[in-house]
Amino acid sequence: MLGISVLALAISGCAVNTQPIDRLASEQRAKSDLQIMFKDQEPLSGPLTLHTAMARAVKYNLEARLKVMEEAMAYRQMDLARLDMLPRMALQAGYAGRSNVSASSSRSILTGNQSLEPSTSQDRNREIGDLTMVWNVLDFGVSYVSAKQQADQRLIIKERRRKVVHTIIQDVRSAYWRALTAERLLKRIDTLMARVQSAQDNSRQMGQERVGDVVQTLGYQRALIEATRQLKEQRRALSLAKTELATLINLPLGSDFSLTDDSSYRVPELKVDLGRLEQEALTSRPELREQDYQARISAAETRKAMLRMLPGLELNAGAHYDSNSFLSNQSWADYGAKITWNLFEVLKAPAAINLAKTGEQVAAARRQAMSIAVLAQLHVANANYHEARQRFQTSQELAGIDEQIVEQLRNRYQADGLGELALIQGELNVLHAELERDLAYADLRNAYGQIFASAGLDPLPSELPSGRLNDIASALAGSEARWQEGDIGRQSL
Repeated sequence: MLGISVLALAISGCAVNTQPIDRLASEQRAKSDLQIMFKDQEPLSGPLTLHTAMARAVKYNLEARLKVMEEAMAYRQMDLARLDMLPRMALQAGYAGRSNVSASSSRSILTGNQSLEPSTSQDRNREIGDLTMVWNVLDFGVSYVSAKQQADQRLIIKERRRKVVHTIIQDVRSAYWRALTAERLLKRIDTLMARVQSAQDNSRQMGQERVGDVVQTLGYQRALIEATRQLKEQRRALSLAKTELATLINLPLGSDFSLTDDSSYRVPELKVDLGRLEQEALTSRPELREQDYQARISAAETRKAMLRMLPGLELNAGAHYDSNSFLSNQSWADYGAKITWNLFEVLKAPAAINLAKTGEQVAAARRQAMSIAVLAQLHVANANYHEARQRFQTSQELAGIDEQIVEQLRNRYQADGLGELALIQGELNVLHAELERDLAYADLRNAYGQIFASAGLDPLPSELPSGRLNDIASALAGSEARWQEGDIGRQSL
């Protein structure tokens, strides 16, 4: 019972208690994160172009930074895996002592009498040192294969980083064109909303004074309220576009920046054969290349399972020192070799090999299924491009017609032959048509870029002159210019 009590007391004394993080530490962490998130960024100078926005996202987006750090960590893990191939080497040095002399005697096994008086061959206090190296050839082979697997894991991280860059650039492209639409139209929406509000105030005043037909006045007010609702819905659809863009390019939220206005509405042409894009997609898509590396890792796992069946040759060598004065040689070296063979590894090797081969088959099946999905994505992107192109052309025609209509309405209004409500409704129709046109153009540009992203084309070369934003933006612009001319080249992956 006493033993149980002592044990319980010892366990309770070893209990670990943690303290919650106080608010002050969280506030300090928040301030530090805010400083780090936007630290060492090149300031904005002038209106933001599409490719400059993409460059800022590639360089400063936090998700992209995370992938860079993961790739760097994979490099470190590969270096560590290489070190596992080195022999095991142990160094020991110390001091040994005891309270009395280490002595012994002998007893005859025939008579049971003591045959040797107690004697010693060891000092009570000694200094000792050992340096031992052991190298197992089988372990070296397994470690070599593991290092190759870790190198493939690093390449997988690289492919995932490529995928993140493709995704970020597409997100920036979509957000940029929507933000540009917002910058074009928000001021006009606010101006028209102010005119609608003024017309509403005048209508209410007329209603209170009982001027004109009451039903007509209420219908007029209802039409103005409906116009206000439509304007607010349009404004809400656009108001967050610049915030989304700022988040993608890692600008402080609430930053005031402007965009370069491209009012040409140039329709991009697809000058690359779809069959060539299919081949490029099956060759270059990061997801498929990742599966290629996974297949190599699975094949290496099979080789490891086969290696573990083999006997291992263990080589050892060591240098030793002992200050014991009774020793004739206080320092010496020894060496040896032995063969080790774990017979249980032979018994379980067939199951391990079958498991590894099944892993290879699963990797191949996964790659084939993903290949179908990649081709489907490419064809969907191509269909979306052609549909977006037709929708933009239709929206552009409607916007042109509405502009002509409102011009006629404005002339009639100035000639006092038309009420303000009809003019406001006409201007609202123009605004809505222009919004549809600009959003359709944004979808067109996004769908066009998605084709090349679905084909796995890298928007950046493997090497850049420098990490400056201007160089990154120039490289992005150059890649897109070549693709628009039908030159997709050969990817340097």
